[in-house]
Amino acid sequence: MEITSLSYTTDLAFLRLGGSSVEDRGDHLVVRSPHNPTFWWGNFLLFEHAPAPGAVPGWIERFEVTFPGARHRAFGIADASATIADVAAFTDAGYSVEGSSVMTAPVDAVHEPPFPNRAVEVRRLTSADDWAQRAELSVVCRAEGQDEEGHREFALRSADTTQRLSEAGHGAWFGAFAAGRLVSSLGLFVAAPGLARYHVVETHPDARRQGLAGTLVHHAARYGADELGARTLVMVADPDDVAI
Repeated sequence: MEITSLSYTTDLAFLRLGGSSVEDRGDHLVVRSPHNPTFWWGNFLLFEHAPAPGAVPGWIERFEVTFPGARHRAFGIADASATIADVAAFTDAGYSVEGSSVMTAPVDAVHEPPFPNRAVEVRRLTSADDWAQRAELSVVCRAEGQDEEGHREFALRSADTTQRLSEAGHGAWFGAFAAGRLVSSLGLFVAAPGLARYHVVETHPDARRQGLAGTLVHHAARYGADELGARTLVMVADPDDVAI
């Protein structure tokens, strides 16, 4: 099955680097991350186009067979033209729908933000404490209603994966530190030759609107150009979120 979505193409590249498997079953992909079983978007089914409404109950059953014991159900649709009407059978079954905007830029077009934050220390995450703080920041920034302990398990495992990838030279995770405390972070990793993808831009709720994320985006872009050989950068964001 061919996936042309730049969002999912770069997602799958990152997942494969981290040890996830991607199985092509012809009409869908099965993505598994046994090292992080509670990672929703590491354990899901991916379609090229939205399934026909009558097929949705069968796909839900297929997910339960494919991921026995999973506490979540996640389905991805790579078709950028899909509408809410195309996934109405999922919403009718009680599922929530999330859309993403995919943004790209030549690396030399990324400029310093209008108001860079120079009061914080911006650097790569390297120490065990850095990575532990990255996991805790993810817990603090979790979506409303998400279970804290369940999310902490996911965050710790994700931090371990990104630490391994960083140490292997596939990219890096950057943080903004205020008095030694991580208040904002993001990752930038290779997705293909000349192509790098930003991952998980998070800022502590008490530190937002201080130019931290923009400062990190610019800092990571320079790293992407100088050390990863990136010519194009990709960022994926919720079109309805203030961060975009």
